[in-house]
Amino acid sequence: MLSCKDVTKLVSESMDRSLPLGKRVGVRLHLLICRFCERYRRQILLLRETARHLAHAGEMPGEPFPETLSPEARERIRRSLSAP
Repeated sequence: MLSCKDVTKLVSESMDRSLPLGKRVGVRLHLLICRFCERYRRQILLLRETARHLAHAGEMPGEPFPETLSPEARERIRRSLSAP
């Protein structure tokens, strides 16, 4: 059985390349019984999808917040990011 450390590494690798069948099966089995690694996998997928969405939307590097955020939300985010 793969450890959580092994699985998180393989989950990340699987986003960039296809894993061999044995490793794919091991990861799948581990994810069925480990809710923490499954949560990690879902979070990584969400981050990838968010990054893809922002890249597709043409987000400009100088403007860190999407135009869909209200000015109040932007200010709250700026304050929370600058807080020590």
